[in-house]
Amino acid sequence: MTTRDQIWSKEFIFISLSSFFMFLTFYISVTSFPLYIRDTLHGNAQQMGLVVTFYVIGSVLVRPFTGQWVDRWGREKIALIGTGIFLIACVSYFSANAIVAFLLLRFIHGASYAIISTSTNSIAASLVPDSRQGEGIGYFSMFMSVAMVIGPALGLYIWKDGNANHLFTTISVVAGISMIFLIFSMKRASSPARKPQQVQSTEPKRALRWNNIFERKALPLAVVGFVLAFSYGPIAGFIAPFTSEIHEPNVSGIFFIIFAAMIVLFRPFVGRLFDNYNEHILFYPGMIFFSLGLFMLSQAHTGSWVIISSIFSGIGYGALFPCLQATILKLSPADRTGVANGTFFLLFDLGYGVGTYVMGIIASHSSYSFMYLFAAGIALVSLILYYVLHHRQISAGRLISKSR
Repeated sequence: MTTRDQIWSKEFIFISLSSFFMFLTFYISVTSFPLYIRDTLHGNAQQMGLVVTFYVIGSVLVRPFTGQWVDRWGREKIALIGTGIFLIACVSYFSANAIVAFLLLRFIHGASYAIISTSTNSIAASLVPDSRQGEGIGYFSMFMSVAMVIGPALGLYIWKDGNANHLFTTISVVAGISMIFLIFSMKRASSPARKPQQVQSTEPKRALRWNNIFERKALPLAVVGFVLAFSYGPIAGFIAPFTSEIHEPNVSGIFFIIFAAMIVLFRPFVGRLFDNYNEHILFYPGMIFFSLGLFMLSQAHTGSWVIISSIFSGIGYGALFPCLQATILKLSPADRTGVANGTFFLLFDLGYGVGTYVMGIIASHSSYSFMYLFAAGIALVSLILYYVLHHRQISAGRLISKSR
C-alpha cells in the first residue's frame, strides 16, 4: 500500500485520540452530572434531566454556524478555539455552585462540543485518501464508540464517593489531553500539499444566509440521520430504568459494552464495503438490524434478550452512522465539507434531543416496552425516507447521465 493510500498516519491517530478524549468527557458527565445535581446541588428529577437537555440545546443552536466557520476560517483554527472553550467550561464547573450557573455552563459546553465535532470530523476527512473515505471515517467514529463504553462506567466510578472535586478534575484533565492530541494532529492537516485549498469566493458572506448554514446536498441524508438519532435516543436514555423494570438492573452496563463492541468489531468491514461497493449495501441491512434490535428490546423480559438485542442494534448502528456521514461527504463539494458536516450533526443532535424527550413522554404514558416498539417502527420509517430522498434520486441521476 502506498503512502497516498494510507489511513493510519500519525496525524490521523492524533485527531482520533483527541476526539476520543473529548467524547469521553461527555459520556463521563452523562452519568455523573445528574447525580451531582441531585446529591450536591439538591436538585429534583426534572433538573437532573436538564443536564443533558441544556448540553443538546447549546449544541443545536450553535451547530448551524459551525460549518461555515470551518470553511471560512479553517478547520484547524476553529477546532482549537472550540477545544479551548470546551476546556474552560470543564474547569469552570469548580465554581458553579448553583443549578442555574451549572446549567449555563452545560449550554456553553454543548456549544463548544458542536464546534469541535464539526471541525475535527473535517480534519479527519482531510487526512484520509479519497479512495478510502468510508473506511477512514468508520475508524474515526470507532473512537467515539470506545468512549461510549468507558465513559458512563467511569463517571459512576468517580462519583461513588460523592466528591465533586475529583469529578471536575478528571474531566478537566481529559479535556486537556484532548487539546494536546489536537495540536499534535494539526501539522499534516494544515499542510497545503495534503488537500487543495479552498477557493475563496469574492461574494460577501452573510452569517444567516441559508447557503452558509446548510449544505443542500447533505440535507436528504441529514434528515435520515435525524430519524436514526430519534430512534436511538431511548437506547441511550432509558436502558437503565428499563432493565430495572424487568428486574435485570446489572445488565444495562453489559448492554452498552456489547453494543459498542459490535460497532468496533464490524467497523473495518463496514468501511471496506462502503469503499468497494456503495452506501445502499450498508444502509438497508444496517437499518433492518437496528430496527430488529429495538424490537427485541421491546419484547425482552430477561437479561439474555437484552444482550441479544444489543448485538443486533450494535451491528446496525455501527453500519449506519459512518455510512451516512461518509456518503454526505462524498456528495458534497470539497470546499464545503465543514458545512456538510455541520448540517449532518445539527439534525443528528436535534433528533437525539427530541427523540429522548418524546420517547420519555411515551414511556410515561405507556411502558418502556411500548416505547422501544414505537422506536423500532420509527427506525423502519427511515428506510422509506432513504429510498425516496436519496436512493431514488441517485438512481434517476445516473439514468439521466447515461441517456446523455
